[in-house]
Amino acid sequence: MKTAISRPYLLLTPGPLTTSCGVKEAMLHDWCTWDEDYNRLVEDVRRRLLSLPGGDMSRYTTVLMQGSGTFTVESVVGSMMPAKEGKLLVLANGAYGDRIATIARTLRIDTVVQRAKDVEIPDLTLFEQALSRDRSITHVAAVHVETTTGILNPIVAIAEIAKRHDRRLLIDSMSGFGGIGMDISGMDIDYVVSSANKCIQGVPGFGFVIAKRDELAKCEGRARSHSLDLYGQWSQMESGKGKWRFTSPTHVVHAFYQALLELEKEGGIPSREARYRNNCRIVQEGMEGLGFKPVIPRQYQSPIITAFYPPQHPGYHFPRFYQALKRRGFVIYPGKLTEAETFRIGHIGDIHAEDMHQLIKAVEESMYWTK
Repeated sequence: MKTAISRPYLLLTPGPLTTSCGVKEAMLHDWCTWDEDYNRLVEDVRRRLLSLPGGDMSRYTTVLMQGSGTFTVESVVGSMMPAKEGKLLVLANGAYGDRIATIARTLRIDTVVQRAKDVEIPDLTLFEQALSRDRSITHVAAVHVETTTGILNPIVAIAEIAKRHDRRLLIDSMSGFGGIGMDISGMDIDYVVSSANKCIQGVPGFGFVIAKRDELAKCEGRARSHSLDLYGQWSQMESGKGKWRFTSPTHVVHAFYQALLELEKEGGIPSREARYRNNCRIVQEGMEGLGFKPVIPRQYQSPIITAFYPPQHPGYHFPRFYQALKRRGFVIYPGKLTEAETFRIGHIGDIHAEDMHQLIKAVEESMYWTK
């Protein structure tokens, strides 16, 4: 019996996000983790992920890891850093850069943080000075799209500096990969991390790593966690031809496979990025027309999510505004800044220009403090 799939509201968040009916339908069957057909599908997913960035990806491989994107980031941080001589420099300008530093320190990794304000990109001059001054720094980590604010960090420039100083580089592209073009091999990035429920438009349940094969091979025996051993997971997937070390999220993997097919049908990353940028433009122009001010200057704004300052009105109350929009079919996101109140509107997922125009109409209807 076929079950009707309804969408009570659109998720305008940085993930989980609104998914297509095809992605949802892919989860309506049950699958065995040991089945050869399933393992072949896992291998197909790995190959398709590796083909997305373009360029010469012959030096790279893909690893899938159970859990949220944060689990996957922790698997990389805890596996790539040498036991004694390693030191990590984290470029942070938001909550997710801070989280990488927290993970590293929790794992007792020698860590230094170059912290910029949430509304600013990292200071590249200070970054280069730090690498020149401290030769004990072996690895650098940075966030591609910092969804605290929606800021797009300059990863091309970051990669150029890190590689010129011969440091290994981790890019957390949780909210960027699949929605913003990036030349991983051209930038010579060592590790890129993302998640199933972001710009590929799957559902939560696993993350993935695109890594250089030679760097990943060095991770053997380094892991600070049994279940988050990145090398162990990769080795099992390679030798087992798609077999995971532990129980894999089979329904989520099938949904992700469908999402990859839909990305290909849409025209790949360039077409998806164009749609996201158009969504972003409609939202920003519409919200500014209603008197809302974006947090991030336009030149640093990503097409993934936009943060707005609330109206300066004593009657404004975010929970009431949120519920008014939800009743009209839209769920937005609270802010994450510590120094100012904000809220955020995501532009990713199975949402399109007409949805964005309807959102602006719903926002106007929900502005109770103006009535």
